[in-house]
Amino acid sequence: MKGIPDQHFVEDQSFDLEDWLPITASRNANWYYSAFHNVTAIVGAGVLGLPYAMSELGWGPGVVVLILSWVITLYTLWQMIEMHEMFEGRRFDRYHELGQAAFGKKLGLYIIVPLQLLVEISVCIVYMVTGGKSLKNVHDLAVGDDKCTKIRIQHFIMIFASSQFVLSLLKNFNSISGVSLVAAVMSVSYSTIAWVASLRKGATTGSVEYGYKKRTTSVPLDFLSALGEMAFAYAGHNVVLEIQATIPSTPENPSKRPMWKGAVVAYIIVAFCYFPVALVGFQTFGNNVEENILESLTKPKALVIVANMFVVIHLLGSYQVYAMPVFDMIESVMIKKWHFSPTRVLRFTIRWTFVAATMGIAVGLPYYSALLSFFGGFVFAPTTYFIPCIMWLILKKPKRFSLSWCINWFCIILGLVLMIIAPIGGLAKLIYHIQKGTLPNSKCKLPKH
Repeated sequence: MKGIPDQHFVEDQSFDLEDWLPITASRNANWYYSAFHNVTAIVGAGVLGLPYAMSELGWGPGVVVLILSWVITLYTLWQMIEMHEMFEGRRFDRYHELGQAAFGKKLGLYIIVPLQLLVEISVCIVYMVTGGKSLKNVHDLAVGDDKCTKIRIQHFIMIFASSQFVLSLLKNFNSISGVSLVAAVMSVSYSTIAWVASLRKGATTGSVEYGYKKRTTSVPLDFLSALGEMAFAYAGHNVVLEIQATIPSTPENPSKRPMWKGAVVAYIIVAFCYFPVALVGFQTFGNNVEENILESLTKPKALVIVANMFVVIHLLGSYQVYAMPVFDMIESVMIKKWHFSPTRVLRFTIRWTFVAATMGIAVGLPYYSALLSFFGGFVFAPTTYFIPCIMWLILKKPKRFSLSWCINWFCIILGLVLMIIAPIGGLAKLIYHIQKGTLPNSKCKLPKH
């Protein structure tokens, strides 16, 4: 497999690597592919943690951050879509290719590739944890959780991961369209169940406290970690160019038109999922809400079990949406730089190794909220909030002090502040839980290895 490619590969001069790689192998998508892929990419683990983030921020700051994040990320998503083919006859099918156009061939790779890989790998790790937690919630609700059972969350994470070994065999982005569509429907379904069940419970709930509550080391650090949790909720930018790459494009009908149409539909759905869950969930449970809103809900039992299963089904597809660009990047390097032959053995080896690695990290660090806040601030803020704006200023060159120039600099400054302060709270929370040796909101001690 390694070394000189096989004879067929050498002699077939018509072979185009872009037709084999998972991102560009198929370009027959349309606007509704854009819609459900973006919903699957954006609405994920983050939505279930929004009420908890609201409880750490408080009503005023929480609502401001929630709305401002939605507006800013919709704007930067539009920028990414516009820049996808801003030069005639050329498409930037991957985030790092656009970065190279803006920052230079080498510097663009050094800036974008590490950040994008960290984002996509961190999302896959968090989805492993969330999938495991949701499966455990189903188990606990079905059989009761009065006592710590012998089945730990780590076992549920491995059960969830087993399905990813199978789904990772799907060869390209469009081949996971069916999985992604089902995942998008599931995300709307469990979000709706979460806020409707919370609203129903709120009618019977007594007094609720909304003041700041120390959860880890200090209230200010909890506040900072909540900013990262909010940032994690908007992660779709890291795969938006890859999604757009699956849409055909001509000078008469550029891909940005159906892509933007789908993105607008997706963001309307995102608002329908995020705002009610965050506001109704916090209104109902106040500062006693759990990290995952579904953990605060126990009745109606059957409906909450169904909601948790919907989360699992959604994460099956969402994991693949974020893993596919990683597969694309690694497969490209293995073939172009290290001269491996483009075979199924290579593809399966890369993908199964990735799934096993993310599973292993998730089993070792099953801390949902801490992972959200740390990764959300450290890697999501740059790729979502301000790097698109920097590239826009470099490539589009808006007039100094014009409205576009001012908006972009506002987003850049805000994103930089978020990147600096949010990981502090997330890291403090992660260290706190590791030192305590317990899973958040659980009486069970972590197993000793």
